[in-house]
Amino acid sequence: MTENPASPDDTEGGPHGIALTRTFDARRELVFEAWTRPEHFGYWFGGELPVPADRMTMDPRPGGIWSLVMQTPDGGELPFSGVYREVAPPERLEFTLKDATAPDGIEGEIVRVTLTDLGDRTEMAFRQLGGNLTSEQYRQAEAGWSGFFDRLAELLARA
Repeated sequence: MTENPASPDDTEGGPHGIALTRTFDARRELVFEAWTRPEHFGYWFGGELPVPADRMTMDPRPGGIWSLVMQTPDGGELPFSGVYREVAPPERLEFTLKDATAPDGIEGEIVRVTLTDLGDRTEMAFRQLGGNLTSEQYRQAEAGWSGFFDRLAELLARA
């Protein structure tokens, strides 16, 4: 697995989104399933935090809703949700993403995942855009996604 960070906008004020590229030692169909099957997504998206299956919904089709709740060690909860905008197996996904701190009335961040078939390997281009976070929040979110993708790599290595 390799990672190449690339900022979508490093102009004044810092980045206004996230751009990461990773290569996984797995077929594209398996990587796509890891993004769209609840038991897989719940494993890696939470990183080390558990995501109980009964606190998760995934309807991977345009207009379908997804949601999950991560449980923190102190008993707290971190809810995330969004709506699928594009689902093109096994190549592309686009969905919205917001957490409990997102103001009402905003759609949330846009997440775009593009998977390129490299035979027994897959290149994943990940983008999170929207401009709804501060530069510091984007840096923190990028670190979070990077850790999530480490866990995704672990999952795919077992497939």
